[in-house]
Amino acid sequence: MSTQDHTRVRPWRMIDRRKSRKIRVGNVEVGGDAPISVQSMTNTLTADAAATIAQIRQLEEAGADIVRVSCPDEESTAAFKTIAREAKVPLVADIHFHYKRGIEAAKAGAACLRINPGNIGSPDRVREVVQAARDHGCSIRIGVNAGSLERELLEKYGEPCPDAMVESALSHARILQDHDFHEFKISVKASDPFMTVAAYQQLADAIDCPLHLGVTEAGALRTGTVKSSIGIGSMLWAGIGDTIRVSLAADPVEEIKVGFDILKSLGLRHRGVNIIACPSCARQGFNVIKTVELLEERLAHISTPLSLSIIGCVVNGPGEALMTDLGFTGGGKGAGMVYMAGKPDHKQDNEGMVDHIVELVEKKAAELQAAEAAKTSSVLAAE
Repeated sequence: MSTQDHTRVRPWRMIDRRKSRKIRVGNVEVGGDAPISVQSMTNTLTADAAATIAQIRQLEEAGADIVRVSCPDEESTAAFKTIAREAKVPLVADIHFHYKRGIEAAKAGAACLRINPGNIGSPDRVREVVQAARDHGCSIRIGVNAGSLERELLEKYGEPCPDAMVESALSHARILQDHDFHEFKISVKASDPFMTVAAYQQLADAIDCPLHLGVTEAGALRTGTVKSSIGIGSMLWAGIGDTIRVSLAADPVEEIKVGFDILKSLGLRHRGVNIIACPSCARQGFNVIKTVELLEERLAHISTPLSLSIIGCVVNGPGEALMTDLGFTGGGKGAGMVYMAGKPDHKQDNEGMVDHIVELVEKKAAELQAAEAAKTSSVLAAE
């Protein structure tokens, strides 16, 4: 949230979140009133601990709250202990079919196990995995995908559909509940946003556990971002969802960026600089598109929530600047107006505008960080 937004109440932007119970994934709370967390998944070979740790570090720097790591074999769970020790965020071990991998991952430091109890094996094997999760403080994610539904459900419904996905999820949840294990969240993902949204809507009414949102196998960076924004965004707008993963056939870091952009667009979470920019036209007093590209690149290191408007002319520039922490509006003749806290402050030549704006943003971010630190110290002193 920008500092400007703190002073305004906008009831038309309020989202009434579904009341879910809260669980923990390591030190990250999921559900209830906890912030909606953003996660991604590594695509390195898990057995290559160094490569996996390096990718986790990139995801951490991008703001990831949780990272999932696939554990398909013994070599992966053997490396997981080293990986978990080096990670600064909690790790979810992705487990399929072999129950021993789940037990090994729990012992190795996984904060959560992603499983389908139905494909782990016999009731005794499920009991062993649940006991390992309980013994080592792991939560569990029940992950249902339209592409891997049980044969009996496909025979019953004829094809993957929301009813089949929800029935699968609830039957798996009952297995955990029968073992008196309640530290779990559920996902019901499909590559079709319509099916995905319908399944989550049904599931949200049927159970109170936290929900992990995502449109699975959404596609490449551009198309996958659009599809995920429609699916995940519509569910979040309806108040459904406690943690999200944007599934892209792209660098996993992009998943984190898109995830935060979705949350920022809905006012649900704020990280980094939110740049409001016009699409540009013949009225522009400077090259808006190139300027925004440069600013996005040079401000990527800022994690403090800030809003910045970059508008090419005075038609909408002053109005947009009124709503942002900092702004620049093109005015022609090689210069524009810099706005501070919504008010015109000083003129700036176009030639040095990018350097100047970066300097102003970094200064503002430092001020906000100092103010937040002082506030935290004051609260701790009072306690």
